[in-house]
Amino acid sequence: MKKILLIIVLCLSYMGIVAQQAAIWNETPAEKQERMAWWTHDRFGMFIHWGLYALPARHEWVKMHERMDDEAYQKYFDYFNPDLYDATEWARQAKAAGMKYVVLTVKHHEGFCLFDSQYTDYKVTNTPIGRDLVKEYVEALRAEGLKVGFYYSLIDWHHPDFTVDRIHPLRTDDAKQLKALNKERDMAKYREYLHNQVREILTNYGQIDILWLDYSYPGNNGKGRDDWHSVELLKMVRQLQPGILVNDRLDLKDVKGGWDFTTPEQFKPSKWVEIDGERVPWETCQTFSGSWGYYRDEHTWKDAKQLLVLLIESVSKGGNLLLNVGPTARGVFDYRAQERLKAMGQWMTFNDRAIYGCTQAPEQYSVPAHTILTYNASTHRLYIHLVDYPMGDLILPGYEGKIAYAQLLHDGSEIKMSTRRHGYGPAHEQNIKGNIVLKLPVVKPLSEIPVIELILTN
Repeated sequence: MKKILLIIVLCLSYMGIVAQQAAIWNETPAEKQERMAWWTHDRFGMFIHWGLYALPARHEWVKMHERMDDEAYQKYFDYFNPDLYDATEWARQAKAAGMKYVVLTVKHHEGFCLFDSQYTDYKVTNTPIGRDLVKEYVEALRAEGLKVGFYYSLIDWHHPDFTVDRIHPLRTDDAKQLKALNKERDMAKYREYLHNQVREILTNYGQIDILWLDYSYPGNNGKGRDDWHSVELLKMVRQLQPGILVNDRLDLKDVKGGWDFTTPEQFKPSKWVEIDGERVPWETCQTFSGSWGYYRDEHTWKDAKQLLVLLIESVSKGGNLLLNVGPTARGVFDYRAQERLKAMGQWMTFNDRAIYGCTQAPEQYSVPAHTILTYNASTHRLYIHLVDYPMGDLILPGYEGKIAYAQLLHDGSEIKMSTRRHGYGPAHEQNIKGNIVLKLPVVKPLSEIPVIELILTN
């Protein structure tokens, strides 16, 4: 009898968990698609990592990497005075680069808040700058017609109740020392603080379009959904901002409604990202160099072409690109970031319709060598991105009968089409049934990556 009762209790408990998980967000696939439609269309956003770590200027995890305690790190709070900060200029640079949304670290792992929180003194209004910089950021983005995103760290290396774990600045492998460090710390109190601040940022600044919650690391001496009370936290988020998009770092990947898009970091997926065999919305977050925060002496910066390929490759596989900028301690974008943003903006000015509203091309269109394809289902146009510019002819295998018109996108100039390639060589190289030959100008257009726009027949 006891065994039967135990089984009943376990079953009811399991059913309760499933019901709780299923109730996070009641939404049909069509409703989710509609809610995410702007994000899927826009494809390109800016990430901004900014905090006290801009002063040491040697990685946003400097407090952890150098094992600084709060006393050693305090000088950066005392001297935080970004006197050149101009949120309007940030927004204008993002927009000029072709970005449609921006996500700012309102609090990173160091625990410092760029907003005027009522729950802590460790905030920007208590530094020499003395202003709510998040408020200015939100207003500037809205003025430029950009979507507003917040990044909020689940981790907090400054809060006295956040327990020391394997990635904490005070970390230790000695079990006795770890127990002593955590003796007076209470994660329940920290959870309350976390939930209060998330409620605060989603209440005080109007409509927020994206929320990045970062990140979970369950397992030995780590933290996951139980530490954050992720289910309750996400329910609150959905209630406060029903239209918001939320990333996948709450450790709720296996929970229906527990996330909106997945976030591969610092690498290019080789295909449309799938989970359990199903394609999912995804966004890769990438840095210009190797760090997210401002790193003065880092020199591994990607060039404009590499960054454009990142963007085009992401869209060609159904994804978005969130490209990061780490402003300086004075509050301006690093000159190297400004140079690359300008170069990307110049390309986007003439080629943005090969990005916005585009996705992976249907399988019936083969990918010519040294090119990347994107496709707009609404306009029924295919875009061939010439990563390596060909010498004269571009052969499109199996495209015969599929193209109504071809043009270079940057200037709208016609490209002549033929089913025959003229010149010397074996006959089968000159005329292969079903192929289309595009007659390109010999001189490469003045564009980092020229784009061919094909208006399709059906």
